[in-house]
Amino acid sequence: MNAVTGKPVPAHDPTFETAEQRQARVDLAAAQRLAVIQEMSEGIYNHFTLTVPGHDDRFYVSPLGLHWSEIKAGDLLTVDYDGRLLDGKGPLQRSAFCIHAPIHRRKPQHAALFHTHMPYTSALTRLQDQRLLPIGHTEAQLIAEIAYDDDYTGLARDPAEGERLADILGDKTILIMAHHGVLVAGRTISEAYDRLYTLERAARVQLFAQWTGKPLRELPGEMVAHVHATITGGPLAPGVASGHELHFGALKRLLDRQNPGYRE
Repeated sequence: MNAVTGKPVPAHDPTFETAEQRQARVDLAAAQRLAVIQEMSEGIYNHFTLTVPGHDDRFYVSPLGLHWSEIKAGDLLTVDYDGRLLDGKGPLQRSAFCIHAPIHRRKPQHAALFHTHMPYTSALTRLQDQRLLPIGHTEAQLIAEIAYDDDYTGLARDPAEGERLADILGDKTILIMAHHGVLVAGRTISEAYDRLYTLERAARVQLFAQWTGKPLRELPGEMVAHVHATITGGPLAPGVASGHELHFGALKRLLDRQNPGYRE
């Protein structure tokens, strides 16, 4: 039932989708199943959203109650930026709307928004200093992309929280949220997922290094800037458009072997 109009909401009908919209659904469902395999999910909670291709006022999101390992393309809800359910069956998680809708509206360049409580990055948010440190190659690729929310405000139950987070995110693509988790943005699902994966790996390495109790070796600022400029300045190999597309494609092949069915 549409909460605003009081009218029944139609079930998802792929007949009216474009090929791009269908592929977007498939990839978003794949991303959520992959997050389970790679231990970056939290059961039925957290939220991945994607702007519906061809529209600037609505996004896809999974219904609350489905475990991420069972999500299929046809399960995804279509929700507008005012919280109206336009397509699909199942409840819309309030925090998904309150965090994601304002950011999608204000940052249209970020089609994909992934919010998780993945363990290693979330562990950093519990530290007095939650920064990702410039101690290595992977970290140097990410540091310029990170904004930090140092003021935990509780559970997101009002869109004003999404507005606040959009302000903090600014022109970055990663928002590390104190006492909470992380929000990662991308122009595409593959870009956002690759960024999420890389961040969690970097956070894990930092924690492992800190657990030794030995002094950390930090890179100088100019080297961090050089690494970031290199990774964003050109292809990984001749004729390769983007590493994140190759990575996500490889992960979907892994998913096809381990947990197929997400395309339905």
